Amino acid sequence: MTLIFVVILIALVFEFINGFHDTANSIATVVGTRVLSPRQAVIMAAVTNLVGALWGTAVASTIASGLVDPRVASQEVLICALLGAIIWNLITWYAGLPSSSSHALVGGLVGAAVAAAHSWSVVIWSTPSSDHWYPSKGLLGKVIIPMFLSPPLGFLLGFIIMGLLFALLQNLKPRTVNRVFNKAQIVSAMSMGFMHGTNDAQKTMGIIALALAAATASGRLANLPHWLSFLQTAPADPGAGITVAPWIKVMCALVMAAGTASGGWRIIRTLGHKMVRLQPVHGFAAETGSATIIGLASHFGFPVSTTHIVSAAIMGVGAAKRFNALKWTVVERMVWAWILTIPVSGTIAYLLMEILQAFGPAN
Repeated sequence: MTLIFVVILIALVFEFINGFHDTANSIATVVGTRVLSPRQAVIMAAVTNLVGALWGTAVASTIASGLVDPRVASQEVLICALLGAIIWNLITWYAGLPSSSSHALVGGLVGAAVAAAHSWSVVIWSTPSSDHWYPSKGLLGKVIIPMFLSPPLGFLLGFIIMGLLFALLQNLKPRTVNRVFNKAQIVSAMSMGFMHGTNDAQKTMGIIALALAAATASGRLANLPHWLSFLQTAPADPGAGITVAPWIKVMCALVMAAGTASGGWRIIRTLGHKMVRLQPVHGFAAETGSATIIGLASHFGFPVSTTHIVSAAIMGVGAAKRFNALKWTVVERMVWAWILTIPVSGTIAYLLMEILQAFGPAN
């Protein structure tokens, strides 16, 4: 029983870190363009993330039952997975690199599960469907393919939207453009916050739901007092996702908002100031493109990286201005963080699980 609460606690720590690591991405442009103050942006992000987190559970179901065999997802595995993701997130946060908390969590979950089973067979690589041209479930279809496709799509959409805006607004005075997009960017930033909630907030929900479902199935939650009976979670039916209780959604969304308020400035500086100089019209284009891609991913249950998509959209907007507007040294550091996230977080989680198996209480 104690391990269940440890998993929930560490999951909420991850969500808090995700708040100042990833939610900062969703408000970086609106702060970087000075349309909203940091305090106003944080309040907006908290509200829109909460609404988005309550909107659906497709991404949570992917994390809970679509990546590794749920039978190996013990509390120990989930603890090591979360710690692997947390350690990598803190490293990249300290360096000011907007890497992906989503992919850190996926890498941690896969690494810990493989270590626990001593086999790669526990990883659900793909389950092809006759209705799709791509593997509709598993690590390949839900994570790897979207991981490689979403940044180029974010770049392309940011580039296209910015190009269209340049064509439409070329005869307007800069003062008029700024006045219009000072207001329009608030709408696009709210959309970005909402879509961020539909995707990022759900990943920790999936971990908590998976932990509770596994504990319920194993009988660890059989003799709970009545006031704790809400912790019992039925395992997923074949072909269906695990049900995520409303209290899990609200708790994760609130913790993420608290994390955003506490320390997102390192990432905001990188995205909103260091990579390319932004005006409200550029922020609007980047946020609109990002929100569109993330919304589509959430609909299909893809746990994509908000970081990758926002960063790529900002690059696309900067490239539409002119390619030398981008600070390529910053971009290069970000790309390396993207490449390393899944293997490094997975390796950390794998090693933690090996250490736990070697020196844990059972040994």
